[in-house]
Amino acid sequence: MKYLLGYPETLLAQVRELIAEGRLGEMLAKRYAEPHEVRTDRALFDYTQALKSRFMRSAEPLVKVQYDQKLKVMKHALGTHTTVSRVQGSRLKAKREIRVDALFREAPAAFLKMIVVHELAHLKEREHDKAFYQLCQHMEPDYHQLEFDLRLYLTHRDMQPKGID
Repeated sequence: MKYLLGYPETLLAQVRELIAEGRLGEMLAKRYAEPHEVRTDRALFDYTQALKSRFMRSAEPLVKVQYDQKLKVMKHALGTHTTVSRVQGSRLKAKREIRVDALFREAPAAFLKMIVVHELAHLKEREHDKAFYQLCQHMEPDYHQLEFDLRLYLTHRDMQPKGID
């Protein structure tokens, strides 16, 4: 249960029980039945821009948002935010981009929103500190529950034979 490291033992015992009874997938499917239509990079960019416009109008603009097939393997992450800086004349220009693991193409809508909110919050807050999580909760009030449930979802996915979700 590598995604659940750091959680209290009592909570982990409940997760182990759900797994042993074969109910983890069923519980997640019932709780997160709503799919999303954000399948292309363009749709992901528009989705992210809409959230950014609603909650973070003054944040730096994004030039690229896309799904990335290699993200988990290369960075051990589900999403990344990067700033590409280059000199343009006498000024330094920065371009911001977000990459989201391709597994979110098929993940429930709530999990896609959680990861996009997480990466957007990094536009303002670099570190995973109190201000960062307050911003995440401002954009998604159930952020902490979604983060935990996403960890359960990833745990469940890892337990499935390859090619089955």
